[in-house]
Amino acid sequence: SRRSPDRSGLVRRSLILVTAGVTSMVVIAFLVPLGILVSALAFDRAVTRAERDAESVARLVAVVGPSATNDGVAAAIGEPRLIGLAASIVFPDGTVVGLPVPSDEDLDAALAGTAFRAAVPAGEAVYVPVAQADGAITVVRVVAPNDELTRGVRGSWLILAGLGAVLIGLSVLAADRFGRSIVRPVNELSEAAAMLKEGDFTARVTPAGPPEIEAVGEEFNLLAKQVEHLLQEERETAADLAHRLRTPLTAARLDAEALPPGRATDRIVDDLDDLERIANFIIGEGRRPVRTEVDPGCDLAEVVRERAAFWLALSEEQGRTFSTDVAVSDAHVAVPRVDAVAMIDALLENGFAHTGERVPLAISLGAGGSASLVLAVEDGGGGIVDPDAVERGASTGDSTGLGLDIVRRTAEASGGSLELEASPTLGGARVVVTLPKRGSDRA
Repeated sequence: SRRSPDRSGLVRRSLILVTAGVTSMVVIAFLVPLGILVSALAFDRAVTRAERDAESVARLVAVVGPSATNDGVAAAIGEPRLIGLAASIVFPDGTVVGLPVPSDEDLDAALAGTAFRAAVPAGEAVYVPVAQADGAITVVRVVAPNDELTRGVRGSWLILAGLGAVLIGLSVLAADRFGRSIVRPVNELSEAAAMLKEGDFTARVTPAGPPEIEAVGEEFNLLAKQVEHLLQEERETAADLAHRLRTPLTAARLDAEALPPGRATDRIVDDLDDLERIANFIIGEGRRPVRTEVDPGCDLAEVVRERAAFWLALSEEQGRTFSTDVAVSDAHVAVPRVDAVAMIDALLENGFAHTGERVPLAISLGAGGSASLVLAVEDGGGGIVDPDAVERGASTGDSTGLGLDIVRRTAEASGGSLELEASPTLGGARVVVTLPKRGSDRA
């Protein structure tokens, strides 16, 4: 039979995606501020160094400046040292010593005696004013280059990104393992349930997974064991009842054989033969723990011809027109022969019992497609008025109401169906049974 698709992969993927999404948000919320902090620390480190260098040069200028000329100050400090520190000295007369200062750079605030910091194309500039004895201002300018402002930031970001990827990967791995621990026992439970549905009552699972799923597995095992026990008891009870029928059947056969020869006697003997055959089958089935052939099958065309010939004698006796039409050659279905016989007999008996003696009957077997067969029994009576006639126990006459229900259950057990409709040819009821051919997929 066709089983439902395995959705374990979908469950695991969903769990992994949710875990990866949540972990990614946590990683981003943690690592992005940390990366920004690393950038700020690198910037502050470079600026602090530039401020320290600027203060150092400013102190030298303050010491040497009052007693030396501009060249003397430059010589005392050392211009190579100034260039190495990315420092510049801007004297009150506009002379610049050390790193060149762009002509368009605004130094007004520094010349006015204010120490400050400002962004320049080369990086971050620190301005330290030095007051001379005559009140003039010498400005010390030190630049923290751009590469110093971002030194180590790229590597830190790469390390943080790698750390985030590792954290997400570990969370995905943990989610996958957790998903497997949930999905594996659920899949096993699903497969065992499918086996139980197919008639394998020995199906069991190994309880595993979270406590809730493990408890479900234990309850399933108890349920399967109980179903197997109840079914076996039911089969043995049926076998015992059938075995008890043998004595009255034997007595009835002896009485029938004592009757004068004739058509009625032959019919009684045939009926007793059928009853004995069915009783023997029930006994044999009941003695087996489970059915060894889940899908034995039979040639439905052969069974239809055989049962039609059996019921033909009764139709002739009642003056009925009884036609048989078997229009298929490949008619093997996944229905045990004894069940097919019971199904066809129930359909024909229903027609004989609920119509007058001279009302025509017809049975036909045809193709319902490349993978199915259609068995139809129709009559010229008043039709089936009650739409619930196929339900067990439903009957508007003196019957038990089990005939059509037996047919329905037999059809559905093999993946088929039963429908009631009006006969387009005879004008009465038409019972249509659709059965899949043996070997075709069931729904």
